[in-house]
Amino acid sequence: MHVPYLSFTYQNQLLRSAIIEKSIQFIDSEQYILGPSVSEFEKAYAAYIQTKFCVGVANGLEALVISLKLVNVGAGDEVIVPANTYIASWLAVSQVGAIPVPVEPDPATYTIDVTKIEAAITPITKAIIPVHLYGQPCNMAAIMVLAEKYDLKVIEDNAQAHGAAFKGKVTGSFGQVNATSFYPTKNLGAFGDGGAITTNNPELARKARLLRNYGSETKNYNEIIGYNSRLDELQAAFLNVKLPYLNRWNNERRQIAAHYHFHLKDVTEIVLPYSLSDTESVYHIFIILTSVRDELQLYLRNQGVETVIHYPIPPHLQQAYTSLGYKKGDFPITENIADTCLSLPMWPGLSEEMVQFVCLKIKDFFTKKVKHLLS
Repeated sequence: MHVPYLSFTYQNQLLRSAIIEKSIQFIDSEQYILGPSVSEFEKAYAAYIQTKFCVGVANGLEALVISLKLVNVGAGDEVIVPANTYIASWLAVSQVGAIPVPVEPDPATYTIDVTKIEAAITPITKAIIPVHLYGQPCNMAAIMVLAEKYDLKVIEDNAQAHGAAFKGKVTGSFGQVNATSFYPTKNLGAFGDGGAITTNNPELARKARLLRNYGSETKNYNEIIGYNSRLDELQAAFLNVKLPYLNRWNNERRQIAAHYHFHLKDVTEIVLPYSLSDTESVYHIFIILTSVRDELQLYLRNQGVETVIHYPIPPHLQQAYTSLGYKKGDFPITENIADTCLSLPMWPGLSEEMVQFVCLKIKDFFTKKVKHLLS
């Protein structure tokens, strides 16, 4: 059996007719930039996320950059970020001239450790970017308390957690302004790049619309210096088709995760994902930790099971951030996750039979390893 790490076949077959119809409507509309599909999606996604406003932008990184600009984060400011996030969370901070200040993750949930945030706050800290990594919500209650105590802005990075919730409230609705991505692999993915900003503040929403479109609300009249970062009209049309299926697909991911937990619960050589009791994860990524990660990945590949490593080099050890002066050993929890994590296949349409096959091969690997050590 071959089990791909990710497959779009199930979704594409389900939506094929509707996607083709939307494509034809798009061509015939002759409204290719910021047309009715973008407006429709912004309203629908805001309602889904439970915010008053959504502003579609070109991609997730620019959603973060514009969000930081909206709350006046700039040169010389510090922004609290997870040490173990995808580098885009750091890049956005750097692109507005601010300084990313990394905080280690909770070793159980892999999201930012709220007990370590306060020690990282200084007089020049301006904001916190909680990242709902792997689809697992951060402890937003604790983060919002700290933000209020120190007068900090909160910008959620919700790129991996469409539909996740903390204590019943949807992620992407807690911060003053929040950013997300619709990159094709996301739980709600387009057929290309796309992103969005969500907020309950009408003035921030208005400014976001200006910033994404050359600083202009009326053509040829530019109120501020802006960007060209608009959600593509065709991608918005596709997202309008996909959004009604998101809860169904997230439930499938939860069921797949439950199968993994059931079949792997007795494998003592691996660490399975852990969710807090008051959170609803959407399992964008299902990672396990093991000290023999590279050996296991090679074995699984030879058995027909594809896996991925998210992410092998943490941001503080990337060449791009040598100027910050961090070295190996500065963030040991983050580095351990990077050295031992392995992402198992996870996508809507992944059958229980395939999950059982993956789990069987993982068990086989460790059984053979034990036998080899005893021989």
